[in-house]
Amino acid sequence: MTEPSAPLASSGAFPIAVLLSGQGRTLANLIAHRERGELPVRIACVIGSKPGIGGLQIAADAGIPHHVVAQRGYMDAAAFSAAVWETIAPYDVRLVVHAGFLHKLLVPPAWEGRVLNIHPSLLPAFGGKGMYGGHVHAAVLTHGCKVTGCTVHICDDAYDAGPIVAQRCVPVRDDDTADTLAGRVFAAECALYPAVIRAFAEGRIQQTGRRVTIIGAGSTTVCQAAQSEE
Repeated sequence: MTEPSAPLASSGAFPIAVLLSGQGRTLANLIAHRERGELPVRIACVIGSKPGIGGLQIAADAGIPHHVVAQRGYMDAAAFSAAVWETIAPYDVRLVVHAGFLHKLLVPPAWEGRVLNIHPSLLPAFGGKGMYGGHVHAAVLTHGCKVTGCTVHICDDAYDAGPIVAQRCVPVRDDDTADTLAGRVFAAECALYPAVIRAFAEGRIQQTGRRVTIIGAGSTTVCQAAQSEE
């Protein structure tokens, strides 16, 4: 058993980096929470894994420094990861947030416990390489699941395998398609992810091995497991 990790308390706005590979819906949600005063962070930089994606335009429109580190330009995950970390380094961020980042990022020892991802299922179910977006929701329906949801977890060097921080459940309806289910799961993500990032910024995350505790996690936006939907 390891001692709980030191809280990541912030002074002023808590600096984060956001990594993405697509249209940037999660980034837009984080920006909206920040602008409403609900997320005490400064998005110091955004990194996209290919040029021309919508997430980079959202960053540009918000005046956030943004960069492309194209995964295709690197021989392997180690070289690609090194380039991403080199790009992040000048921004002196405290937390790295995956926001639809579809490539393996190897986590250096200095960053262990400080890289987050949100996945559109209740991990460890329906995770791993190739399980993202519509692939996840289609698999949930194929398996006849009655409930699904989303998971915020700490990243390690394997896909979707790091310690779970928080989860939120979403009922599966009899008439669901992958698209309708995806919409409701994304709505849950839009509440859960900012709440967990806020907990990091406020120094309310403690980790002992694979067990992660959110101090003062009475809020239903953080860790209430399931709420029925009409």
